[in-house]
Amino acid sequence: MFDLHRLRLLRELKHRGTLAAVASALSYAPSSVSQQLSQLEAEVGVPLLEPVGRRVRLTEQAEILVAHTEAVLERLERAEADIAASLTALTGTVRIAAFQTAALALVPTALGVLRDEHPRLRVQVTQEEPERALPALLARDFDLVVAEEYPGGPRPRPAGLEEAELLDDSLHLALPGDGHGKVPDSPSAALRSVSGSPWVMEPEGTAARHWTMTVCRDAGFEPDVRFETTDLLLHVRLAELGHAAAFLPGLVWAGQPPTVVLRRLPRGQRVRRVFTVVRQGRGRHPAVVACRDALRRAARSVEEWPD
Repeated sequence: MFDLHRLRLLRELKHRGTLAAVASALSYAPSSVSQQLSQLEAEVGVPLLEPVGRRVRLTEQAEILVAHTEAVLERLERAEADIAASLTALTGTVRIAAFQTAALALVPTALGVLRDEHPRLRVQVTQEEPERALPALLARDFDLVVAEEYPGGPRPRPAGLEEAELLDDSLHLALPGDGHGKVPDSPSAALRSVSGSPWVMEPEGTAARHWTMTVCRDAGFEPDVRFETTDLLLHVRLAELGHAAAFLPGLVWAGQPPTVVLRRLPRGQRVRRVFTVVRQGRGRHPAVVACRDALRRAARSVEEWPD
């Protein structure tokens, strides 16, 4: 029988890419990881790694082993969930990753619910964008991720993950300053009226940036992007002071009145999807169920700016 600990190291290598990354994540020496994988190769009787430049990649046989390891780990997570369900109180630690506006608008309220109803449950929260959080979820760095999906940009659905809807978050055009006088109410006309303004957007390569560029180009102009940041509170501040136009989600207000002039976006571009993601086999764990319920209750408590 193959050693499960060594199989997990092989799985970690698939998800993290390098021996150094595996060693860092698990607090091992790289030489120890290499030695363990060499022993696994001896157990299996075939090469599991092949050199590619200064790195290594998994062989076909290693990929087969990793697929079986994923199935074993999923089954063990189901066993953990069943054990937790047999207990009268929730204990242990749940690690949550959430993008900024969800972390601001939803997580504090959810933490209050969990503190009151499950005081022995320890919740750790990391602010992390979905682009990084979802691979980390697969690598078992997190137990639950709050993710987002913009209109027209569905994310790839990696095998081994389960999603649950949380809320639909409205999206708006934020005019710079006081709106510079009368701005058309028509969504397309409002966009064109600020086509020559400086813009603040999230960095290249993010789903939000791809969506914002699409909205502008569909309206017939190329935006002058002068400011790039993942911090949407800075987006708000730049819009408030008249330095830039922006696209802002409803969650950025966390239930408070908007501080900038907002206009609706064209149909089909008005809502982003917000959802939670867990690994297969983890969704029935009572602690995960409790966290998802607390987040849904927090979502219902947020009063968004009305369309």
